[in-house]
Amino acid sequence: MNEEVRRILEKNSRGGADVLIPVLQEIQEIEGYLSPEIISEVSRSMGIAENRIYSIASFYDQFSFVPRGRKHIRVCSGTACHVNGSEAVVNEIHKQIGIKPGARTKDGWFSLETVPCMGACSLGPVVEIDNKHFSHVTAEKIRNIIVTHREEEEEL
Repeated sequence: MNEEVRRILEKNSRGGADVLIPVLQEIQEIEGYLSPEIISEVSRSMGIAENRIYSIASFYDQFSFVPRGRKHIRVCSGTACHVNGSEAVVNEIHKQIGIKPGARTKDGWFSLETVPCMGACSLGPVVEIDNKHFSHVTAEKIRNIIVTHREEEEEL
């Protein structure tokens, strides 16, 4: 287990469920996702049943139980975004990078997720990449956004 994660758990071992969400947030920030091993370790350290941790973490869309790409793409699929074309945006992303929602590219650069609502209905379809939001996204606009993010990959 990562030394930073160990310190987080030692610091919060007596906090119980009251500090579970901030602990999971800190760990995910370090690890990138909440692996089964991490969930088990949090359970042992904090005295909270694994199923309770999964129940709490799965309620929030900020937590991931699978590794995400370095560029995590979230597409709103709420009613307003859907009516305005979010499905076409997801299809274009699939064409451009070859993955469907819930997957990560083989090189680990991109991952894709659809979410029920991002709370920006008048701006839909909305796409988020690395906490940056793009509004009124079309197939053409998402192609340009992906090209920009691919260029970042090539610069590394």
